[in-house]
Amino acid sequence: MNSIRQVPTRVKSRRTEANLGAEREHFDKQQLSSISKAITSTETPVKEKHARRIILGTHREKGAFTFWSYALGFPLASSSILSWKFCHVLHKVLRDGHKNVLQDCMRHHSSLVEIGQLWSNLHDRYGQLVALYTKLLCTKMEFHVKHLEIPPSLEASDELLERTAGTDINNVFQLTVEVFDYMDSELRLAETVIRQLNTSIAVSSLTSGQCRLAPLIQVIQDCSPLYHFTVKLLFKLHACLPADTLQGHRERFHDQFHSLKTFFNKARDMMYFKRLIQIPRLPDSPPNFLHAASLAKHVKPVVVIPDEDEPEQDDDDDPEPLIEVSDTSASSLRTQPQQPDIFDQTFGPPNGGFDERDLQIESLKQDLELLRAELERVKAEAQRYITQLKSQINSLEAELEEQRAQKQRALVENEQLRMELEATRRRNAEHEGLQTTFFEAEKKAQATEQRYNKLKEKHTELVASHAELLRKSADTVKMLSATQQTQEEVERTKLQLSFEVDRIKQEADIKVGGVLPSHISGWAFLLTLAAICLLWLLLSLSFCQTSEQMKSSMTALQAEKERVMRSVSEKEAELSSLRQAAQVQQSSLQQERDRNSRELGELQGKLREKEQLKQKLLEEQFVLLQGTVAEAEKIIQDAVAKLDDPLHIRCTSSPDYLVSRAEAALSSIENVKKGHADYLSNMGDAGALLRALTQFSHLAADTIINGSATAHMAPTDHADRLTDNCRSCATQSIKYLSDLKSKITLQRADPASIRIIIQKILNLGQELRPKGMDVRQEELGDLVDREMAATSAAIEEAVRRIDEMMNQTRKDTTGVKLEVNERLLTVIVLCQKLSLDRGTHLCCQGCGMGSHRDGVSCHYWTRQFMFLYTVVLNVFYILTMVVSMCYK
Repeated sequence: MNSIRQVPTRVKSRRTEANLGAEREHFDKQQLSSISKAITSTETPVKEKHARRIILGTHREKGAFTFWSYALGFPLASSSILSWKFCHVLHKVLRDGHKNVLQDCMRHHSSLVEIGQLWSNLHDRYGQLVALYTKLLCTKMEFHVKHLEIPPSLEASDELLERTAGTDINNVFQLTVEVFDYMDSELRLAETVIRQLNTSIAVSSLTSGQCRLAPLIQVIQDCSPLYHFTVKLLFKLHACLPADTLQGHRERFHDQFHSLKTFFNKARDMMYFKRLIQIPRLPDSPPNFLHAASLAKHVKPVVVIPDEDEPEQDDDDDPEPLIEVSDTSASSLRTQPQQPDIFDQTFGPPNGGFDERDLQIESLKQDLELLRAELERVKAEAQRYITQLKSQINSLEAELEEQRAQKQRALVENEQLRMELEATRRRNAEHEGLQTTFFEAEKKAQATEQRYNKLKEKHTELVASHAELLRKSADTVKMLSATQQTQEEVERTKLQLSFEVDRIKQEADIKVGGVLPSHISGWAFLLTLAAICLLWLLLSLSFCQTSEQMKSSMTALQAEKERVMRSVSEKEAELSSLRQAAQVQQSSLQQERDRNSRELGELQGKLREKEQLKQKLLEEQFVLLQGTVAEAEKIIQDAVAKLDDPLHIRCTSSPDYLVSRAEAALSSIENVKKGHADYLSNMGDAGALLRALTQFSHLAADTIINGSATAHMAPTDHADRLTDNCRSCATQSIKYLSDLKSKITLQRADPASIRIIIQKILNLGQELRPKGMDVRQEELGDLVDREMAATSAAIEEAVRRIDEMMNQTRKDTTGVKLEVNERLLTVIVLCQKLSLDRGTHLCCQGCGMGSHRDGVSCHYWTRQFMFLYTVVLNVFYILTMVVSMCYK
């Protein structure tokens, strides 16, 4: 009885195993179908629904075992397009597949390397792309295997990036280098794809172009977070290491920044990407890592994939179930109640009429409810993500508006700086006028200084004359005092003489009265008195003379003294007035000097400021020139690189187009010379030279490319000379541009050698023109008519001769020989009619007109007609020769 009850359990186990087997078989069938439809050798992009089913399959089996088991069977070494689409699908699986996909793919790392090496050695249009794509995938797998914290989708927060980098600065440095390598692989693939394609809308709308462009969506999704990682890591490095140590990192980041911005801008302009992905915009300039506050201005670029309606499925495609329940199991659950089991009919339902299938149904219902709740939760979370993304879009739009406002402010500041420069120029002109005024004031000051020196010398002379007069006055006073003393001495002497005379008289009276007789004493007295009188007279005379001399001297001295005093007073008055004038002049001169010195200091400061602004303007203009020259060199180098590009061998061009490009390049050289001369005469304005160099670089590159393309269809001699001249043109152009980049060689830069080589290319292009082009269009119709008339006349003459020979033959021959000759004549006449009628018909049909005269412009069809006409005539003449030989 127990064994009978256990039978339904075993039957259920067998049914479950059968259902699981059928489910696995159905899953493998779907995966094989999706993989085989996604990875094909046709040049079309991978359909999103097939890739999505492959990705869902990796989540269902929690790995990529099934994908690799089918993918390894593809002949990847035989088709480059097949290898390209395989790499695209593998990239999507790595990004969006299950987390165990990375380990499964690493097991086939060596196979990817071999595929890349194989296609890198083959010159195929997709071969180079496959080599770069495999290198990118290997780099991606190696990076994420080393840093398991960062998922292959690169959706990592800043905190996760901080934990991955750690606190050891060496680890941060190494991680930054690895991110740089990762970004280089992405950008190298993108640049190669875009370089191989024409970026016009028509090319991006074709399936062949979309096949190449489709993988760039994953490249854009990878580059955006890698750029954010690089910025974060570089700011962290600059916070711990000196700036000189990280100079190489900054230069490498700047190169990647400009390449990434160029790639995003080109992709944003393509119609193919506009409906599939929203590409973020990078800032105008890279972040300033030397300024830590610039980190706050950094905004993480976010790539948005817009929601799309589910495309219509093919008839042979089955929808992928979201719930992991096989169709076979579901169908068996639906059909089992309708077809009861024979075992149950025989032994009855187990467990008193309660079937195990009811429990399974209940459990499935519970699972269904749980899955519905999970689905609602996923929907809510998706809605929350959508809301966050919309808010982030709004913030990015606000930031974009802010950037536009900043751009507008920068334009306003630029205009203000231009206005300040104009004001500085005006102030410079005013400064020159003030400097002239200063020179005039300086001359006036020098003249005043000379007058002041003369006044000072006059003052010195007056002081010396005054001192001399004072000395003369003192001498005169001394002489007057000496004269007064002499007069007093004379008075004293006179008194003494009078006293002496009285004494002598008394003594004489005494002597005469006592000794001498009276008459002797009388005579003696008289003699003595006479002697005394004579002496007195002499003394009086001398005194009078001395007194007169002294009076005359005193009078003269007094007059001289008065004159000297008047002169001294006049000189003193003049000297005081001169002193006052000199003081006033000196004070005004000092004030003028102070004012001039202040103005000179202000003007010198303004002049220094102007010189600094002028020097800054010159440096900015030279930096712009260097940047333009560098871009021009890249354009020329890219053009000359295409000469050795295997993909360029299939490109062809006409000599006429090469001649037009060479003529345009020659005219651009004149603009370059004129712009160069203008820049040398005024180094503050390099606009004309920059525009001329931009035009010249594009036209020179166009001439080189079209010269190489024309050489592909030219004879060997002309092709070799044309290729050599194209290389020489590139070499001379780069040499001339190198001279423009240095201030030392800027003066002697001369594009004369470029002109000579482009003239050679022009001459070769003119030599390669078809010879029929030398005939003017109005003469072409007449030439063809004359040729047809001459040929028709020759044919009619030949037919006439053949008729004569046939008439002669009819007279001389009979039977089979006569019949053969008549048939040959018939064939010849038919060829003659066919040549005339068919030639006219071809000419008129080629021209598209009713007559040949109206179609002279259709040179190509005229050439084709002449060729056919010549062939028919040759056949006619050969037949004529045969007939002649037969008759002979």
